[in-house]
Amino acid sequence: MITRVPAVAGSFYPGSPDLLRRDIEGYLSQKHPPAGAEIKPKALIVPHAGYYYSGAVAADAYRLVAGEEFDLVVILAPSHHHYFTGASIYSIGNYETPLGEVKVDCELGESLIAQYPAINFIAEAHRQEHSLEVQLPFLQVVLGDFMMLPLILGEQSWGMAENLAEIIADLARNRRLLLIASTDLSHFHDAETAEFLDRQIVDAVAAFDPAAFWSLIENRKAEACGAGPLLTVMQAALKLRARRAEILTYRHSGMVSGDNDRVVGYLAAALY
Repeated sequence: MITRVPAVAGSFYPGSPDLLRRDIEGYLSQKHPPAGAEIKPKALIVPHAGYYYSGAVAADAYRLVAGEEFDLVVILAPSHHHYFTGASIYSIGNYETPLGEVKVDCELGESLIAQYPAINFIAEAHRQEHSLEVQLPFLQVVLGDFMMLPLILGEQSWGMAENLAEIIADLARNRRLLLIASTDLSHFHDAETAEFLDRQIVDAVAAFDPAAFWSLIENRKAEACGAGPLLTVMQAALKLRARRAEILTYRHSGMVSGDNDRVVGYLAAALY
């Protein structure tokens, strides 16, 4: 077993366990759950920037599952550093954060790798990738101990998303799943342009319309670095009989930093 050590602790989020937990609990305390929160989501859409910029947005999603128990948390995140086809499951050990180790269902991961040619283990996909790692401390705080299946997507396509959605839906036959899609939205436009681009994705997610969302991405009418994870999770949630999407928060980095010349968009949403 080879534990995947943190790559961005101390940069994207605090490296000190006490400070990290305090920061996350502070983000989680900023809002009360929305009306109807007794209905728990099947999936969450969360950003993956540094906590200074997107921590409060992510907290608005994670707050909805605080204290819940799941048999498996399936996290889908994009690859920023290493391109490859298909998806990579970290199947050789656990993930570590400053708050401790997160258990990976390695047996399930190896089984999926053996069954599906599009799924593999590619060490480079996980080594420096922040988009999955930054979700884990939030999950450790809101869920405590949990088992996860960590997937990094190299290939982002409609066909790949359909295949993964079928696989994920099959996993839910005898498990209570929580699905996580890790994505940011537009990158490095001025605030006005970013808000225009991002609004289209927000509207497609609110309509729970994977085809409309993917059309925006394919035709370059909007941007999401985690488009593949978001599409996969939307499709999988539909197969698991989710029928409603709730937009929790939209924000961009300029709303935090005051620099509106080059911003990144962040979305928190839940699928019920």
